[in-house]
Amino acid sequence: MLAAQRISSIARLMCFRSTTYSFSSSSSSSSSSSSSSSSSSSTTHFGFTEVPTSEKEHHVKSVFTKVASSYDQMNDAMSAGVHRIWKDDFTALAGLAASSSVIREFNASSTQSQSQSQSQTQSQPQPQSQSNLSLDILDVAGGTGDIAFRFVEQMEMLQHSRTTSLPDCCSVTVCDINPGMLSVGRQRAVEKYGSTLLDSEALKFVEGNAESLPFPDNSFDLYTISFGLRNVTDVPKALRDAYRVLKPGGRFMVLEFSEPVNEQFRAIYDAYSFNVIPKLGEVVAGDRDSYQYLVESIRKFYRQKELEEEVKKAGFTYTKYVNYTNGLVAVHEGWKL
Repeated sequence: MLAAQRISSIARLMCFRSTTYSFSSSSSSSSSSSSSSSSSSSTTHFGFTEVPTSEKEHHVKSVFTKVASSYDQMNDAMSAGVHRIWKDDFTALAGLAASSSVIREFNASSTQSQSQSQSQTQSQPQPQSQSNLSLDILDVAGGTGDIAFRFVEQMEMLQHSRTTSLPDCCSVTVCDINPGMLSVGRQRAVEKYGSTLLDSEALKFVEGNAESLPFPDNSFDLYTISFGLRNVTDVPKALRDAYRVLKPGGRFMVLEFSEPVNEQFRAIYDAYSFNVIPKLGEVVAGDRDSYQYLVESIRKFYRQKELEEEVKKAGFTYTKYVNYTNGLVAVHEGWKL
């Protein structure tokens, strides 16, 4: 546990948002050197093991079925507890507290103006205007609700539901390929908020694959995926589908493990990852192999600049990434224009 404490201490002392970042508004034809494979290949990586591409989804599902009930403890083990701070900062970057307030106030003002206009002209009541704005959030690979619940609370969705019987213009949809993870998320939602948000569908849990999301084009204002993109079989395909389901003007954000910038810190983290995390998995969840995969999957994923190139290739503009904790994780984002 000394290694875990050392990593945690170093991480908390470091500036979480690195002052070094990349920013680009143009698309790029540069090729990525990442070993993440497209589904067009016959094999792909599952951690350090090569498996048939058609089988990776099954293997990943199996891992997360095993760890669903101990997922929070898993994340604590992977990051020495610092993942909670990363997620707080990641969700705060989305700015949903201010956006939701502005949209609700605009819609209320619009409805009031419409009512006053009808009263002044003594016309028959008309159906409610369909021009009201909405703020629709999609969190992919977020089955247990860790990110979604932060959004719910930032937008004060439960408080809003108690003040009006009208549907909320703000919604959060959690999409995950694993039913076990979704089951944990739904149960946590009921424990935190009761059934109100689920019954009104302001908060939804939907089973689906990130590579072919079960939603129409142009459906969401914000797409987030936190520590899930590296588990996708065909990452470029998932990025293209993220672009598809976002509305014009929509924002794409991903939080994912990446490559530490400082070599000394990287060496410490590698030693911790390979020597401590699998053992913790064996103790915490009785499952060393799943934790070993999660450590290996980080090393096989795109590095910061490589992932930014893939985000641009998917069609996003104004792409950038910001390192947290010396690049141990990074936030990538882009916009659909």
